[in-house]
Formats: sequence, C-alpha cells, structure tokens
Amino acid sequence: MNPAYNDLVAKINQWDHEYYVLDNPSVSDAEYDQTFRKLLEMEAANPELVTAESPSQRVGAKPIDEFRKIEHTVKMLSLANAFSLEETYDFFEKAAKELDISPSALDIFSEPKLDGLAISIHYDKGLFSYAATRGDGQVGEDVTHTIKTIKSVPIKLSTANPPETLEVRGEAFMPKAAFEKLNRLALQNNSKIFVNPRNAAAGAIRQMNPKIAAGRDLQFIPYGLGEYEGGHRFTRHSEILDYLHKIGFRKNPHCYAFSGSFDKFEKNYYVMEGAREKLPMQIDGIVYKIDSLNLQSSLGFIARSPKWAIARKFPAQNDVTQLLAVDFQVGRTGVLTPVARLEPVFVGGVTVSNATLHNMDEIERLGLCIGDSVEIQRAGDVIPKVVKVVTKGAHRKPIVMPGRCPVCHAAVERTEGQAAFRCTGGLLCAAQSAERIRHYASRKFMNINNLGAKLIEVLHNNGTLKTIADIYTLKISDIASLEGQGEKSAQNVLDSIEASKKTKLGTFLGSLGINEVGEESAKYIARYFKNLEAIASATFEELMQIPDIGPVTANNVVNFFKDSKNRAIIEKIMKAGVNWEDEDTEPVGKQMLAGQTWVLTGTLQHMSRDEAKACLESLGAKVAGSVSKKTTCVVAGRDAGSKLDKAQSLGVKVMDEAAFLAEFDLDF
Repeated sequence: MNPAYNDLVAKINQWDHEYYVLDNPSVSDAEYDQTFRKLLEMEAANPELVTAESPSQRVGAKPIDEFRKIEHTVKMLSLANAFSLEETYDFFEKAAKELDISPSALDIFSEPKLDGLAISIHYDKGLFSYAATRGDGQVGEDVTHTIKTIKSVPIKLSTANPPETLEVRGEAFMPKAAFEKLNRLALQNNSKIFVNPRNAAAGAIRQMNPKIAAGRDLQFIPYGLGEYEGGHRFTRHSEILDYLHKIGFRKNPHCYAFSGSFDKFEKNYYVMEGAREKLPMQIDGIVYKIDSLNLQSSLGFIARSPKWAIARKFPAQNDVTQLLAVDFQVGRTGVLTPVARLEPVFVGGVTVSNATLHNMDEIERLGLCIGDSVEIQRAGDVIPKVVKVVTKGAHRKPIVMPGRCPVCHAAVERTEGQAAFRCTGGLLCAAQSAERIRHYASRKFMNINNLGAKLIEVLHNNGTLKTIADIYTLKISDIASLEGQGEKSAQNVLDSIEASKKTKLGTFLGSLGINEVGEESAKYIARYFKNLEAIASATFEELMQIPDIGPVTANNVVNFFKDSKNRAIIEKIMKAGVNWEDEDTEPVGKQMLAGQTWVLTGTLQHMSRDEAKACLESLGAKVAGSVSKKTTCVVAGRDAGSKLDKAQSLGVKVMDEAAFLAEFDLDF
C-alpha cells in the first residue's frame, strides 16, 4: 500500500470521469498533464505499485497476435427496424395486444440510435475484466486491448458495492469532431481517408495495436445489460441507464420517456430528427423500448430480436447517378443477385459505386436499363439501393438474366412462384462452395474451430478446398505451406476436423446449407425421419407432415437430395468417417419432453444456459424466451427475476437447478 500513489490514481481517474463522462472538467489541461507525468514517474521508479486501476494501463497493453473468440453468456440480439411512424406504432400496438393492455398504457423510453459498434464490457466485482464485439450474437471477438483505451469506459466502477458480475452493453463510436480531426491529419500525411465515423471506430477497435485505438478519441455509451449477478434489482430500463451513469458511464443525450400513444411517437420522432445534426455523434435513428422490465420479460423474443424494442430508422439519404452495368453475383444457396455498377457518387458521407437490385422482378418494376440515370438511396443509412429511374438513357440496354451460372456455367433456373433464379450447380459451384464450406464449418454446425473464414478463403482460392467433402482430405502440407501457418497450426486444424466427425444428424443436415433449412428446421426433420437415408428419399408429401415445415422448405429438401452431385459429395463425407447415432437407436425416453415448453431464467451454476437449452431440446422440449399459461416448467437459477414471478403467479411448475439436474440424471 502506498497512500500517495493511490491518491494519484484516484485523482486522475476522477478527472478522466469529469472530462470524458460528465463533460465538466475541474482542472486545467496543464495541471492534468503535470499530475499524470508525476504518476508515470512514480510507476517507473516503483513498478510493483502499478495496479489494474491505474490510468496508465489504458494504453499499456502490447499488440495482440490474433482475436480470441468469446462466447456471450446472454445472446447479443439485434433490433427489428421500422421506417415509418405507422410501422413503429403498429409494432407497439401488437405488443400491447399481446399484453392485453392499451398502447397508450405502455411507458416508452426512446434513445438516439448511435452509429457505432456494439460492444459488451464485463466487470468482476467492480473491476474491468474483458470486452467483446457482438459477432454473430453468440460468439464475438475479444477486443479488451482496444476498448480499455476508451477514456469514458471506467476501469473501476464508481460504487462501494459493485455487483459480482456486470456485463454492460453499449455502442463504441467516434464523435464527429474526432472524425474530422482524424481525416484532417490523414490529408496532411497523404494517408487513408475514412468515409464515415463508424468505419473509423470499427477499424480502430479491431486493430491489433491498442495505441491506434487510443489515438482516435473513441467514446462508449451503454444501452443496457447482459449478464448481471449480485446487484440491485431493477424494474425499468431507464433505471438501468441511470444506475450505469451513477457508477461511471456516459449518458446518451436526448433520451425521453412518454406514453405509447400515436401522437407521442410522432412528436418524439420530429424532436429527435431536428436534433440529429446538432448532436456531437452520428446517429441513424431512434431506439424505442418498453420501459417496464416485467413487460419486456412477458413479451420475450423472436429468433433475432426482442418483441419489446424496435429501431426507427431515419429516412435514407439520396442522390442521382448513372447505371453503367449490371453484374450477377452467386450466393451460398445459388441465388443470382443482380448488382448495379454505378458512376461513383457521394451519398450521405460514403462514396457509392455499387448497389443492390434484389432480383429481376425489382428490375422490371423499376423499368430499369443500363445507361439510365437513377436515384440511389442508402437504405437505413447503410445499404445502397436503386430507388427509381430519373432519366432514361439515350442508348439504354435491357438487363437480361444469364441462362448459365457466370461461375460454374451450370444452368440457371427459376422455381415457379418464386422471384429467385438459382444456379443448379449445387455443391460443385465454385461461387457457392466457399460460402457453403464456411457455413458447414461454422460453430453452430460442424464446429471446426480452427478452420476459419480466412483460411477457407485461401484454400478455396488455391483450389485445395473445392467442396465441403475436401475438408476431410486436407493434409498438413496443404496448410503448413501457407503464409502465416506452420505445422503446429496445421495439426490444430486437422485435429478440429477429426473431432467434428462425431456429430448429430440434425447438425449435419443443417450444415449442408439447403435453402430454408436452418438450425431448427434441420432438427425437426432429423427427429421425424430418424436417419439420413429416410430424409434423402423423403417425398414432398412426407416432409409436409412435419410441424413447422412449409412447402418451400419441403421442396428444397427434395430437390437437394434428388441431385446426384450433392449425393456424391455426401457419400464422400460419410466415407471420410463423419458419423452419428441414428435417432431411433438412442436410449428409450430420449424424447420424453416432446410437446412440452420449458423456460430458463436466472444464472445456472453447473452449466451454461446454452447447455441447458441443448439438453432440453435433445429431450424433445421447446425452449421459449417467455413464460405463459402454456409453459410446462420454468428452471430458475440464481437471481431469477420477473419470469420466475410470472411463473408463480400463473401456477406454472418451477424447479431449481439441482432439481433439474436430478430430474434428468445429468452430471455436470
């Protein structure tokens, strides 16, 4: 203990909080610099004094070699979007109907939608632990080294009684002034000019060297919580934001609370639209949330977004340019998408030279030809699209869908009743194969940990990986000879491939990338047919007998297995040793929960929520995000909240984690 050192650390951290969080500095820059220099001198003379709380540690980390993957304990979901007042109101009207109350009875909380990068920051007993990007919502990248450099992110929370675990979720962004300064310096140094603050912020955060992030004046503002244990119980979202501000975080400016009537939404939107240009940071819309956490819990979630919050996007920014050509890109499922090649035009701070045309029906609707002058819109301020023809070109040329795939030259066909044209090359089409291989090897499917997107791209481009079956013929020399690789890393890849061979039927079916057959529908099909041979020979009518499987999915499955090229690749994979237990050979009672709906709440001590969910699903249960009268049972972990309260009020069966483990004889 050194009181003088501790006082210096506390003083500088307080000054940082006043300057970067409160925008209210209490000392001059000269006094700050002099005190900080004194701290550095003391640490240089006495390195044993340095603690994790020291402000010197924000930029003290060394550059990293690669981004570590971090699994989110609580999924980081995205938000549904609305583009009009009517859409916004309809969303909350639907929520109110589900809650059996009037929309005007809802307490709504609005926040500016910051245009940055979603970040999760973890604190253990009040001390900064680590930070991660959203990633795919389940797994993000460890960006602790760069997020730690942001001065508005506290290293130690300003509270005497911090929670055991606190995961703060928010937006890391670059203020407009910092962005302008960055580009002025870039011009002076003849270096890269950034097109917008979001790209500059994202680029800084994903740098290996934290000093680059430290030099870009990034900020962080929270919008909510993820994992949270051992702290105050909240009843409202607005209480959470107030609490986060009290313990050291910045507040989002222009947040408002109001009742959910149509005119209140309208008034709030126009107030925010008017304030948009005056704000010190770039925003692209407004996030509206139901303030009550109890009502949020009652509504729950759909697959990727909550049913209690929506992002109202600002109108896109438009400009006019000329359509020079149209190319056709082939996606993972074989769909050919027309892409407009444009005379470059600056739209909303970004130079646009390409835009999506979606499909041939859209081209026909627009009456679009090559050579026309067109209006370009950055939809949601992000994705450029062609809105309309402004002037017909003097020498306009019609846009024609090619009869053969531009990559593999297989025939292009259009399914009756659908807008999409597809390449029939299937698993053998090079354009589809790289994406299919990435999909196959991804964490949620075959989970080949060390076979990442960049390595797949290199191996695909050099011809080593042409189809998913080629994964199982890779040799150490194929990988070790590549730049940045070696025998050890090559062996790690092969070990991951070997480990992936033991899988589940539903997982394998989903990994094949059949159009409209995702993770859940693949499980349903596997449970129904029990083995791959039965699935491969299933008729359209048989597939339609499965609950939640529609005609499009059924037709896609039949067509996929009808293709001899696809069957040949699957046969190669099976010969390589990929295997699973057929559903009908599993122990009796494995589907004992079929038809039941279970809910998980609180923090489980002996397993993750994902592990518990997987266990329940393997027993045939559906795992829901909210409690209702139809819920069979609620498993309540530590600090269970409103879901537990609702279950008890409805008389739904509740069991703790110990009872859950004992019920199904689980050993964790």
